[in-house]
Amino acid sequence: MTTSYLVPMYLTYLVIAVGLCFWLAKTLYRNGAVFLEDLFPDRPEFAGAVNHLLVTGFAMLNLGYGLFLVQGGTADDPAEAIQLLARKLGILLVSLAVAHFCNLVVLHRIADRRRQSELRPPVAPQRWVNGHTPDDGQARPAPAPAPRPPAPVAAPAPATWSPNPA
Repeated sequence: MTTSYLVPMYLTYLVIAVGLCFWLAKTLYRNGAVFLEDLFPDRPEFAGAVNHLLVTGFAMLNLGYGLFLVQGGTADDPAEAIQLLARKLGILLVSLAVAHFCNLVVLHRIADRRRQSELRPPVAPQRWVNGHTPDDGQARPAPAPAPRPPAPVAAPAPATWSPNPA
């Protein structure tokens, strides 16, 4: 078993993994800023801070995981070295994708909650409880109940013929 092919393979892996993590972090920072500004429109500085923290955490997690993948493996010829490199890069890319989609799910849920809290009721209120309105909190007299429509008048029963008059 020789390890002469592992050193160039690991160097190639490190260059690709680190470059990929930084490129993805830059892309996520740039495109995530738009999403987070929409999520926090009233606090743009908060959106920027959250974006920076997410990218920092992304880089730390994925670089650490990428460096963890450097260990192990054997390659006795160039073909095995390329297979090992492809396997390690594949594991890294799938892991990055899973982490990215987990972040998207969490941020999507936060955005949904925010949008739902800003929605108007689907039907306008019909009356206020105890004369209070949610607009200003001032007490107002409760509105008089709407008059009921008159009950329908029953039609007289139709006359029927009977052979035995009563």
